[in-house]
Amino acid sequence: MKETTKWSITVALAGFLFGFDTVVISGANQPIKDIWELSPLFHGTFIMSMALWGTVAGSLFGGIPTKIIGRKKTLFWIGVLFFVSALGSAIAPDPYSFSFFRFIGGVGVGISSVAAPIYISEISTGANRGKLGGLYQFCLVFGILIAFVSNYFLKGFDGANDWRWMLGVEAIPALIYTLMVLKVPNSPRWLVLQKKDDQGALDVLNKIYTPEEATAQLTEIKADLKQPKSSDKLFQKKYNRVLWLGFLIAFFNQLSGINFVLYYAPEILEQAGLGGSESLFNSIAIGIVNLVFTIIGVRLLDKLGRRQLIIIGSVGYIVSLIMVGICFQQDLGPTAILFFICLFIASHAIGQGAVIWVFISEIFPNRVRAYGQSWGTSTHWVFAAVITLITPFFLDKDQGVLKDAVWYIYYFFAGMMVLQLIWAYTKMPETKGVSLEELEKELIPEDA
Repeated sequence: MKETTKWSITVALAGFLFGFDTVVISGANQPIKDIWELSPLFHGTFIMSMALWGTVAGSLFGGIPTKIIGRKKTLFWIGVLFFVSALGSAIAPDPYSFSFFRFIGGVGVGISSVAAPIYISEISTGANRGKLGGLYQFCLVFGILIAFVSNYFLKGFDGANDWRWMLGVEAIPALIYTLMVLKVPNSPRWLVLQKKDDQGALDVLNKIYTPEEATAQLTEIKADLKQPKSSDKLFQKKYNRVLWLGFLIAFFNQLSGINFVLYYAPEILEQAGLGGSESLFNSIAIGIVNLVFTIIGVRLLDKLGRRQLIIIGSVGYIVSLIMVGICFQQDLGPTAILFFICLFIASHAIGQGAVIWVFISEIFPNRVRAYGQSWGTSTHWVFAAVITLITPFFLDKDQGVLKDAVWYIYYFFAGMMVLQLIWAYTKMPETKGVSLEELEKELIPEDA
């Protein structure tokens, strides 16, 4: 196995913790609500969305440690945060301490979505960056699947305390990841641009390229040092295009409704007519579809390219979301609803799911990549948190705003995906197959 592949797999395990941590709450959702007798407002604000507000904080400020102390050290501390969060959430005596530890885990998720994609993009070549970058999304989706499976098998394990085991078991992979990440090297681009350690960067590059290619790559990276200091500032006119690209791909990712479906899968399936245990079991089917089509999407990233996958996924989104809405509206039964939800998940996995983290980590120049990644990921998580916060107001069977008319929200998401299709077709650039430095020349105006 090539060194870059081993390093990428190790770092991508942060994505596994990301996926597991964000979705494991779906199994604990209803038990926590019942045990602590929470209102929809408190439940949405503190229990379900608190981790996401931690994610917003982590993604907003994750660029700072990623740039200053480095990608590797930041990735290590992410593992520590996940470990503390898992144990703390499992033993929390009340909803307030529970919310605090979920917030800590959310911070880990947020920083992970900044540091891990950046690290992988910076140790990859133009030819394999999509495939290796896609490992992060693959591990994320695998974490989601394992969370669904874990929740299913732990239901009934310890009665009223099932949910504590569901959340606490995450401490095991968190500890394994934390120890493994110590063995990866620092990013060569970070070594050059932040530490001025040309020899250390060359040592890493020699493990990725031939000696001649490594030297040429080092020269190309060092060329960034000749730019004026003003290039270190993210919010300036010459970066307008990449700022909008990072914002819009993240915005559309969440306005597809993906977190709405993943976080509340058991409740949605119960609304479709499935019992509690059946809904948990069918959540596993959703996780399997997500994993299979993520594998397909990752394999196509360096073949079809990022833009083409977004277009394909957008069409799938539109069809599946409209059909889910129709199924609820016409009461077509749980089988039809489950089928079209799985089609929705497949569309996401092969499109936005496979593309987003790779695309955001590619489009920003070396000097501002950490802050640019924070910009894109924080946009993603702000909208994720808002959607998760307001969802209980739609789904609650007694106090929900829509109550018996939940199909409207699926039509809304479908409309947003029409806009994404138009954006991808008219404005989104293709980034496959070129080096990060070449992409910078293509996306940033020379005279800016």
